Amino acid sequence: MTLTRLLATAGLATALLAGPALAQDMLRFAVVPKAMNNPFFDFARDGCVDRAAELGNVECVYLGPVEHEPATQSQIIEDLITQGIDGLAISVADVAAATTVIERAIEAGIPVITFDSDAPDSGRTAYIGTNNYDFGFALGEMLLQLAPDGGTYGMISGGAAAPNLADRVQGVRDALAGSDWTEVDGSPTFCNDDSALAVQQANDLVTANPDIGAIVPVGGWPMFAPDGWRNFVDNAPDSLTLVVADTLPSQLEMLGEGYADALVGQRPYEEGQVAMDTLLAIHNGETVDEIIYTGLDLVTQDNLADFQ
Repeated sequence: MTLTRLLATAGLATALLAGPALAQDMLRFAVVPKAMNNPFFDFARDGCVDRAAELGNVECVYLGPVEHEPATQSQIIEDLITQGIDGLAISVADVAAATTVIERAIEAGIPVITFDSDAPDSGRTAYIGTNNYDFGFALGEMLLQLAPDGGTYGMISGGAAAPNLADRVQGVRDALAGSDWTEVDGSPTFCNDDSALAVQQANDLVTANPDIGAIVPVGGWPMFAPDGWRNFVDNAPDSLTLVVADTLPSQLEMLGEGYADALVGQRPYEEGQVAMDTLLAIHNGETVDEIIYTGLDLVTQDNLADFQ
């Protein structure tokens, strides 16, 4: 299926232009998220667009599947390769599928980096974003800090084949290893970046485990459906500890309202900015670091004002 048909029939992607009118020397760098209905990636898009405008000779193309669909992501990348895109920054939804198309891009002379979610054996030049194992470990440590006496906990994840999320899950488990926290059966659940489903899975974890002490979503998905999340928390046991990934503005607001106990956040806007800088440096023949971490933010009621 061609990119034109994808756009026309399914509305699967949009391209955002930055800077002045296209010229012969304008470089087109694409940021390809896992899913465009995930507001986390909106901030990576904004960083990409803003940096492209500052650079002047770069166009930011933000293009991806509307929902978490690895096959569609691969098809979009294939079409960008055919179009002769000047560089690709990909949040990898499925390692095997992405590795295949990344290798095709490299064979075509197109530089490829990953952001948010990596495929380290794919031949990509660099990864930009979070150390996802450390991210998960920080979530687990935050739970230990808030509730050291332990209990049972469950995790909510996104796509089962997403390598960054697998690293986060392992990080949480390792942080809690040897503590009095025990993971419930059926954890993690996988919402495939569907916010409404993530809220339902939070409800299901409580229903299946009435004495559960904590829920740890390793991505912000359930809070991206704010009405559903508020309803869930309003009806959940008061003893339930909620440590949630990401620090989007809406999540910070809900933290202030008491709809989470702590947030551990990434920096998606910076990821979009650094992606443009890195692809331009590669295009110019410069050497770039293979791993570029953009850091984490740990937010509780105590320091919330510093992030609002």
